[in-house]
Amino acid sequence: MEGDEEHVDVVNWIVYGVILWSSLFMLTRKIFHNRSFDFCNRIVSTLHACLAVTLSVLSVQDWSCPVCPLASQPTPLQAQTLAISVAYLIYDLICCLFDNEIKLDNSVHHIVSIVGLGGGLAYKMCGSEMVAAIALTEMSSPFLHMRELLKELGHKDSDLNLAADILFAVIFTLARMGGGPYLTYVTLTADIPILLKAMALGLQLVSAFWFYKIARMVKYKLTKRTSKRVPLE
Repeated sequence: MEGDEEHVDVVNWIVYGVILWSSLFMLTRKIFHNRSFDFCNRIVSTLHACLAVTLSVLSVQDWSCPVCPLASQPTPLQAQTLAISVAYLIYDLICCLFDNEIKLDNSVHHIVSIVGLGGGLAYKMCGSEMVAAIALTEMSSPFLHMRELLKELGHKDSDLNLAADILFAVIFTLARMGGGPYLTYVTLTADIPILLKAMALGLQLVSAFWFYKIARMVKYKLTKRTSKRVPLE
């Protein structure tokens, strides 16, 4: 009976979360009515990233081993953190369908994340690993959105935008290509359902693909900035 109540509670968190994120987006659209759809969505996404990282950090059970206990049932705070992020991912996936340009890699990332986090909640396993995954994947997001917001505000080639680009690239690399592979290894070697292992591997592969694109972007911007400063003979 207690298990059924917990399941209903998580489902309610997800349903209400989708409504909350959608309402927040509509409010943002009303406030920034002269800005684009993408601009308003990125403000909501930034708020989620900050909230998700904060809740993930607060829900760590053992700082000597942040992903421990392995394959354990999520604590109430971890379950709420996961439900809030699943709700956001569902909302954002729907938003992506209304955007002018549907990005396949972003959609795949959302679907993999929704299935992975939802599967962990359904199986009641990997609470510590999943909140660690949320922290690693979201800590670079505010800088990702900042660089796009700055572009729409007219600061595309400014030093501030370049700083946002570099901070995003550095944090993304340290989190997803540093902590990410370790977390993927821990998940793949744990005694958990194959679905959760597949989702962990899929998320890491998407991160590796994005890392390749980000490395090219930073190289291009730095080369462009350097070539502009070379004095003409």
